[in-house]
Amino acid sequence: MPSRSHSHSGALIPQVTLTALLYLLLLSPRPSLSINITALLSTFPDFSQFTALLSAATPLAGDLSHRTSLSLLAVPNSFLSSDDHIARHQLSPSALADVLRYHVLLQFLSWSDLRSLPPSGKLVTTLLQTTGRATDNFGSVNITRDPKSGVVSIRSPAPYSPSNATVLALVKTLPYNVTIFSVNSLLIPYGFDLMASETRPSIVLNITKALIDGHNFNVAASMLSASGVVQEFEADEGGAGITMFVPVDDAFADLPPSVTLQSLPADKKAVVLKFHVLHSYYPLGSLESVVNPCQPTLATEDMGAGSFTLNISKVNGSVALSTGIVQASVTQTVFDQNPVAIFGVSKVLLPREIFGRNPIVSAKPQDSGAPPPDDNELSPETSPGFDGHLSSPPGFREDQRSQAAGFGSELFVVFICCIGLYLVV
Repeated sequence: MPSRSHSHSGALIPQVTLTALLYLLLLSPRPSLSINITALLSTFPDFSQFTALLSAATPLAGDLSHRTSLSLLAVPNSFLSSDDHIARHQLSPSALADVLRYHVLLQFLSWSDLRSLPPSGKLVTTLLQTTGRATDNFGSVNITRDPKSGVVSIRSPAPYSPSNATVLALVKTLPYNVTIFSVNSLLIPYGFDLMASETRPSIVLNITKALIDGHNFNVAASMLSASGVVQEFEADEGGAGITMFVPVDDAFADLPPSVTLQSLPADKKAVVLKFHVLHSYYPLGSLESVVNPCQPTLATEDMGAGSFTLNISKVNGSVALSTGIVQASVTQTVFDQNPVAIFGVSKVLLPREIFGRNPIVSAKPQDSGAPPPDDNELSPETSPGFDGHLSSPPGFREDQRSQAAGFGSELFVVFICCIGLYLVV
């Protein structure tokens, strides 16, 4: 009898140890897997010019901070120095960043993956596609391999695109996180206007003055000037341009007492103001026929893909904007000349990420006498004119899947280790 008790106690100890170890492994903080592309490339002198371009494109660092799986197409000095795209065109910082985003593939591709490409090739999403500024799927690249010569080529999926490159060699690989391939040419996205900085007026629009001249935007003009973000907006007029949705003065007076913009910290107030701006030029006709209703804003670029997006649709002949808790409409055109469009809107656009998910009830009684719409009616998924497929910017899902796969592999390793320990004990 005592011997049985001793045997039972001996079996219990390994089980308790195994359980405690499992909890420790699962609850221990995981190391950050963010990728520093510039640091990786800096160890290769042949890519010093391309590394300098990456360093100059400061928005890229934030874009890559949460990526855990990607492939980079880097151009060696010998090819980049003979490429006249950068030398001949004085690209703005935002335009240069978009060109470089087109060289970041949101998928880990090994050398063997390239060698085993199907005859039809493979369409891979780039970081540019996640910005929402690429037309259709032209923010992706088509990778093909010649079965006879073995040459791997990369080009735009657009037919007759003049921009293409050939993969030269594998430069660096960190399995399942990052691969760097060298290519013989800089890739230019299809439809990207390299001549924009040369053909557009050199005088930057004074946004604050334009709003004051509009006679109904004094509150917004004052907030923009005080926050300092207006200078950032004006700097972004180059490249793809900007589209601003500016609330009329009455919209601020119409806010309920629970919403006090002036009491927000400076950083959050700046995010709210950036939430009113798209990082592309859209005239009114383009807004009325927008293909992807879920549009990223300047706040999206700061806070991460899939967040701080606006739902744009056409309702009763007018452009409607939904944040999920506020629904506004475009009331007038303040300024519209490529590359800047400024529209007056009926409401202050309040992001759900800051003000919660409950509908914002107007401080004034509604003219129609109807009760405020409920949460479902105000959500982007049920906004009028929506086709039923609200999605994050293209390419975002691929990134989420890669992160989920990485976490799944970690759990698998923990599971194997636990089994091994159990057998040993």
